[in-house]
Amino acid sequence: MRVKICGIRSLDEAEGVIEAGADALGFHIELEHSLCPLPAATASAIISKLPPFISSVVVTSETDPKKLVRIMKSTGATTLQLHKEVSPEMVNAVKTVFFNTKIYVAISVTGDESIALAKTFEDSADTVILDSMNQETGARGGTGKTHDWTISRKIVESTLFPIILAGGLNRDNVADAIKAVRPYAVDVNSGVSNPRGTKDFSKVKAFVERAKSA
Repeated sequence: MRVKICGIRSLDEAEGVIEAGADALGFHIELEHSLCPLPAATASAIISKLPPFISSVVVTSETDPKKLVRIMKSTGATTLQLHKEVSPEMVNAVKTVFFNTKIYVAISVTGDESIALAKTFEDSADTVILDSMNQETGARGGTGKTHDWTISRKIVESTLFPIILAGGLNRDNVADAIKAVRPYAVDVNSGVSNPRGTKDFSKVKAFVERAKSA
């Protein structure tokens, strides 16, 4: 089981979550509704100091290919996570620019229609992240709310690529979520943060341990 810790804002946080066992780190760059936004230059300084085999993921709601090129070049990240409604055609257009970059697409699991939506990205994205949406604010991700895991399990069983589960996960529910959904990886932000928004390393360590032993 792979674990991504999102919303990293400093080198100290990056080093702390890596020591706790994280496999991938997420950086919010030009992301709508983010509670932990980060300038590209700061992300670049952190990413340049990451050890080998740790994935660096730019999470953004930007969709313009030229702007995405600027963001990725300025950060040096290995992975691009598109965190806004996009089409498979748009993803393929972005992939023509990023030959060696993994592209993740986040979708909000709202009902059975999400199963068909996830399948449309099989020939474009490298993976899909199953997240939750705040219906009141329109925020995608970072809601602290779970969604219907039975739908997520159907997506895992009906798609050809590895699935990442997100949305309201924390150290208390991650093992149950993994057993219910059987994803390739899990993704967490607010579930391992303290009230100030910075990462709580004791929560991160417990989350990683329970995820990898589920």
